[in-house]
Amino acid sequence: METNGQANGVKSRKKENADAKDNLWSAILEEVQNQGNTKLPSNKNVLVLGDNETGKTTLIAKLQGVEDPKKGSALEYAYIDVRDEYRDDQTRLSVWVLDGDPGHSNLLKFALNEETFPHTLIILTVAMTTPWGILDQLQSWASMLGDHIDKLDLTPEQRLQSKKQQVQKWQRYTEPGDELEASASSPMKRSSRNLSDDLEEEEDSPLPDGVLTTNLGLDIVVVVTKTDYMSTLEKEHDYRDEHFDFMQQWIRRFCLQYGAALFYTSAKEDKNCDLLYKYLTHRIYGLPFRTPALIVEKDAVLIPAGWDSMKKISILYENMQSCKPDDYYRDVIVQPAIRKSGANREAEVQAEDEQSFLQRHLAALQAGTPAPRADSPLRAAQRATQQLDGAKIGMGPGTPGNEGVLANFFNSLLYKKTGSPGGRPTDAAPAAAAARSDAAAELDRLTRAKSRPPPPIDLNSSSEC
Repeated sequence: METNGQANGVKSRKKENADAKDNLWSAILEEVQNQGNTKLPSNKNVLVLGDNETGKTTLIAKLQGVEDPKKGSALEYAYIDVRDEYRDDQTRLSVWVLDGDPGHSNLLKFALNEETFPHTLIILTVAMTTPWGILDQLQSWASMLGDHIDKLDLTPEQRLQSKKQQVQKWQRYTEPGDELEASASSPMKRSSRNLSDDLEEEEDSPLPDGVLTTNLGLDIVVVVTKTDYMSTLEKEHDYRDEHFDFMQQWIRRFCLQYGAALFYTSAKEDKNCDLLYKYLTHRIYGLPFRTPALIVEKDAVLIPAGWDSMKKISILYENMQSCKPDDYYRDVIVQPAIRKSGANREAEVQAEDEQSFLQRHLAALQAGTPAPRADSPLRAAQRATQQLDGAKIGMGPGTPGNEGVLANFFNSLLYKKTGSPGGRPTDAAPAAAAARSDAAAELDRLTRAKSRPPPPIDLNSSSEC
């Protein structure tokens, strides 16, 4: 009986060992199969928000590899081709670009709704060409985004889970190079990560001061475009390093508040555009991103979400001499006054209506009074020519009263005193007398021509000589 019992025990142990081996191999095969079937998801979205002229369309075209961007209106759609070299897989990342006019905010529901919320990353753009408006623009768009998210029909569990994920992503940020590349993708590494997920060890550590005080539950990347304009700010507006440090520390504090990454880019000089593309694929698809934070070059700053802190930001305070970190942003970064290029020119004179001008001077000539405005001889001649042209326009050669208008005009010339304003100097008396004599002769000719009857026409006369 004991022999049979021992035999049965051995058989049961062998069976258990065989089952354990089968379960182990099944688990390994299942993991390998899952890895092989893993495809890049096709339901991911990027929503780009920012004022007009902040380079939204140009930035997306740069990420697409397009040289000639086409600007749309209202809510614009595009896509970026994403390829995973490790798994030889590719997909399309949908991109929505909202017009900078706040009046189009009602279109947000088509790009960010209950279905797309878990799969959306937000890009907030501001431009270095208008540095005085950067902070106001960031706060305005973040507030609009928060109001829109509050109106979404999400369950409390969904909202809590999305905010929890943002906290975990921030806490689990690891400097590139601190971990071996192989360990980052090995099953053992994933097992330890899953174990930490189960134990929720990382949730016990509090977030640093100022981090995610406003948690929207979405990945956010702040992109400062057109950083090549910094040199222009230095040359034309006397910006110094402390001004750029003052701006940067305020932008980084905003990023801490929303748990956002920060990129300074220049599509013109191709700065950080490729790195931005890699970072987006890293946050959205989990692809590798091994570039550490870059803060040395003021026009090519790169700060991944999870790296920054108030202590690191305080390093910028050392360079601020004429301002303090907590000074009001627009008191330090002041919008320059518009410079008028023609400030020293004569004041522009509004021209009088042509018909009013002619009528006024015609009435003065008919009344025999001097012109209401003192003019130089040249201007008087020009005005006289205009009066004659006006009389010709108003009345044709056969119009009754034409001779009367001309007679009044010549009378005004005859009786115009030599010393009156607009008249000739006394040393030009002979010339004035000759002009009056010519005018008198012309007046006499016009009078005789008016009173003389037309010659009779002889119908019997021959036209031949």
